[in-house]
Amino acid sequence: MADNKGVITAVGRKKLCMAHAGDIALPVITQMAWGSGGADETGQPLDTTGNEIGLYQELLRKDIESHVYVNEGQTTCRYTATLEAGELDNSYISEMGLYDEDGDLIAYRTFMRKGKDADIPQIYDMDEIF
Repeated sequence: MADNKGVITAVGRKKLCMAHAGDIALPVITQMAWGSGGADETGQPLDTTGNEIGLYQELLRKDIESHVYVNEGQTTCRYTATLEAGELDNSYISEMGLYDEDGDLIAYRTFMRKGKDADIPQIYDMDEIF
């Protein structure tokens, strides 16, 4: 079983390769999505493959609120979005992803189930690491 629960998808890697070659402009990451399909029946995160093209059980997708570079070398970008009070109330979230402006899943992550209370916002950060 792999330790890595997050990955840049095959589609994301293909777009990076093609952009580096000058054949396409790299689409901007614009949205974060949350889902409930990232854990097994015991609540443990599923391993990622890199071949994911979408969340297994997407619950909500929202625009990215902000991003920051979290290291001096600017090789890790942290994207932030918030589940507001009233969004996904009483849901259990166990997967998230970053989508580009073309609607393609670029990065995918699984984690232990997290409950969402109705009256409490939850801020999610997802790092894209190079």
